[in-house]
Amino acid sequence: MKKGILMIAALGTMVFTSCKDDASSKVKAENVETAAERDAQDVYYPELTFEESEFDFGNIAQNAPQEHVFKFTNTGKAPLVITNATSTCGCTVPTYPKNESIAPGEGGEMLVKFNGAGQGQVTKTVTVTANTEKGTELLRIKAFVETPATPAG
Repeated sequence: MKKGILMIAALGTMVFTSCKDDASSKVKAENVETAAERDAQDVYYPELTFEESEFDFGNIAQNAPQEHVFKFTNTGKAPLVITNATSTCGCTVPTYPKNESIAPGEGGEMLVKFNGAGQGQVTKTVTVTANTEKGTELLRIKAFVETPATPAG
């Protein structure tokens, strides 16, 4: 029992005396400045700004290939990297500068090819994934696909 009381007393003495130093006096000013600079840089993101986010091909013949170039600019304060661009179906294929660094103020192009599939009013969406704060941008293409007249028989 005496050993238990002595252990508790020794442990209590260690706990109360080890917290005596002021923790703020141990912080180095240069480390605080370095951390502040690092954290300030972390808030800058690239911004992917397209000249247009939607394009209408108008009336097109069925299975007639179409393509349109979407122009974009990095309007942010950090390098832009487009990591992926996918469409809602295989009939729409985007071509873009994959994993290339695009400096702030610089621009590029995304070519979207559409094979003219479907009938009537068609809308396809391309999802662009990049290192922006939002993470994704959406582009849309539209067309009215006219089917050839079937001969009366």
